[in-house]
Amino acid sequence: MATIGATQAAGGHPATDHGHADEGVGNDAPGVRVLVYSSDRLVRASVIRALGPHPAADLGRFEYVECATEPAAIALVDKGRFDLLIFDGEAAPAGGLGLARQVKDEIFRCPPVLVLIARPQDAWLATWCRADAVAATPVNPGALPGVVATLIRRRLGISPPTGR
Repeated sequence: MATIGATQAAGGHPATDHGHADEGVGNDAPGVRVLVYSSDRLVRASVIRALGPHPAADLGRFEYVECATEPAAIALVDKGRFDLLIFDGEAAPAGGLGLARQVKDEIFRCPPVLVLIARPQDAWLATWCRADAVAATPVNPGALPGVVATLIRRRLGISPPTGR
């Protein structure tokens, strides 16, 4: 993990940038830039671990930017180019559901937003917040990459690979 300059995210946690994504796709080309927001570093780590650098062979390498506070997330979304935003619905004091609604209302051509929810009953709230998808916490490493790949392919206009 590389730190963005010497910047500290609000709350004293370093904002980390795992690289910068370019437009190209391919196995080694940086292709997808993802913001992962949670007040819990273990949740952020579980998302990144579940997705890894190559969650889908046709999408190129994933680069992750982590943040721990709502003000840091908003600042990063305002200035950064992201292909996907992953927000923890259980983050405190500002949850990912409210943050999803805010960025969808305020960001022109907002990237897709995936919200992590602890209770399946909260899926309706994620829909109201205009999240593009939901995933369960604790993170399921077998399911999360497929959900993320679908969102990214839709965003980039890439058809899913066909079976051989």
